[in-house]
Amino acid sequence: MARFLMISGTASHVGKSVLVAALCRLLVDSGHKVAPFKAQNMSLNSWVTQDGDEIGIAQAVQAWAARIQPSVDMNPVLLKPKGDMMSQVILHGKPLGDRKVGEYYDSIEAIFQHVCDSLKALARLYEVIVMEGAGSPAEINLYKQDIANLRVARSADAPVVLVGDIERGGVFASLYGTVQLLAEEDQKRIKGFIINKFRGDEKLLEPGLTQLEELTGLPVLGVIPYVNVRLPSEDSVSLDDTLPAAHSVLDFAVIRLPHISNFTDFEPLEAVARVRYVSLTDNLGEPDAIIIPGTKNTVDDLRAMRRSGMDKRIEAIAGAIPIIGICGGFQMLGETITDEGFEGTQNQSNVVEGLRLLQAWTVFNSSKKRTKQVEKRVTGTGPLLDRLRNQTVQGYEIHMGSTTCELPIFGDDGGQDAAGIVFGTYLHGLFHNDNFRYALLEHLHSRRMQKPDGAHSAATQRSTGLKSQLPSDQEVDPFDELARVVLKHVDMEALYSIIGL
Repeated sequence: MARFLMISGTASHVGKSVLVAALCRLLVDSGHKVAPFKAQNMSLNSWVTQDGDEIGIAQAVQAWAARIQPSVDMNPVLLKPKGDMMSQVILHGKPLGDRKVGEYYDSIEAIFQHVCDSLKALARLYEVIVMEGAGSPAEINLYKQDIANLRVARSADAPVVLVGDIERGGVFASLYGTVQLLAEEDQKRIKGFIINKFRGDEKLLEPGLTQLEELTGLPVLGVIPYVNVRLPSEDSVSLDDTLPAAHSVLDFAVIRLPHISNFTDFEPLEAVARVRYVSLTDNLGEPDAIIIPGTKNTVDDLRAMRRSGMDKRIEAIAGAIPIIGICGGFQMLGETITDEGFEGTQNQSNVVEGLRLLQAWTVFNSSKKRTKQVEKRVTGTGPLLDRLRNQTVQGYEIHMGSTTCELPIFGDDGGQDAAGIVFGTYLHGLFHNDNFRYALLEHLHSRRMQKPDGAHSAATQRSTGLKSQLPSDQEVDPFDELARVVLKHVDMEALYSIIGL
C-alpha cells in the first residue's frame, strides 16, 4: 500500500514545487521508492518524457529529485494558456484540444477519472507519493470544480501540509484564513504548516508561530530560510526572480513574448551571464545576443511584436550580434507563417509575414503536436557552429506546425542565415548542452575582445575572461542542497509520522 502526502499552499509561487522536490530527494535517500504527482498543472513550461508524452516541467524536476525518469502519470492534466480565456488541454501527455474555461469545467468529472487512474498507477509502483497542490485549495468560487487540491487528497486519503510564503507578507493570516475557508472535512486533513522563504532572526517569529498553533491546533513543522538554488521554473511568475551571474559581462536579451513558454531553456545561461527578459515595449539595450523564445501562440505573439515595434528593433540590430530563435522564435525568424486556423486565437486561415531573417517557411495545418526527445548532429556553419561541426546536441521538441528551411543546422532541423549569425531550431534544451553553451560563450567573448578600445578595457577583459564565466564541474547537486536545508529546518520526524512512515 502506497503512502501519500499532499503539499498545498496558500497561493501560487509559495514554494510547493521546490519543497516536493526536496522531500522526494530526502525520501529516496532514506530508502523509499518515491514519486511526485500533480493532478492538474497550468504552465507553459513543459517537458517531454522518454515515451514522447508532455508533462509540466515541475513534475519532471521532482522526478529527477526522486532519482527516477519522469512519466505521464506524474502530471495527467496539463493546461497551456493560449489567451482569450482559452487553454490547450494536454491529457495523459497528448493534446485533447483547445478549451474555453466553461467547456473545460463541463468535462471535469471525466477528466478527474483520468487523474484517479494515474494516481492508482503510481501507487502500484511506488511506496510514497508526494502530491503537489495547485494555487490555493481555498478558492471557494471553484471549490466544486477543483481537481488539483483537496478533492484528489480525499480520493487518496492523503494528509496535507500547508505552505505559506513569508516574503509575500501576511503569512499568518494566509495560513489561518486558508484553513478557515475549507470545508470541515478538509480542515481535518491539514496536519501542519511550513513557512517558506524566511530572511532574518527566527526568534522574531516565535510569538506568531505560537499563536497560530493555538488558534488552529496544528503544529508549525518548520520555517525554511530563503535559499538561492537554481532549479527549472514552473511559470512566468519566476521570470522576475532572475538574478545576474556574478562577475559576468555577457548580456543576453530574451524577448518576453506574451505567451512565452519553456523559458527554462535559458536558465543554464543565468549561471554564467546576465539574462534579461525584455518586454515588447522595452528597449533592447546593447546585448551580446538576442534570443526569441518559444511561445504557445506564435501567430498572435508575432502580431504583438509588430504592434509594439519590437520586430523593427530586432531587424535593426540583425547582422551585428547573434540572434537565436527557439521553437516559436525559430518560426518567427522565417519568411512567412501560414496558419490554416490551428495556431492563432482567431481560428481563421491567414498568412503572416515573419521577421525575414531566415529563408524558412512555416505551416500550421494540423492540431497534431510533435513531442519527442531527440539527438541531432551539428551540420551548420559560421563563426559559432563551425566550432561544433559534427558534434551532437540533445534536447526535446514540443511544437505544432512544420518548417522548411534552405540551410538547416542540426541535420534536418533548424536554419541559419548565410553568415551563420542568425539561426533557429525546434530544439528545446539546447543551452543545457555543455558543448553548445561553452561554444556560444567562447564566441561571444571573442567578439567582445574584438571591440574597439573604450568599450571594455583590457583589464576588464582579463578579469572577466571565459574561465570565470563557466560553471564548475564540481557544482553541488541542487537537490542535495535543498534536501539539506529542509532536513535542517523542518521537523522531518513529525513529517514522516504524518505520512505514516
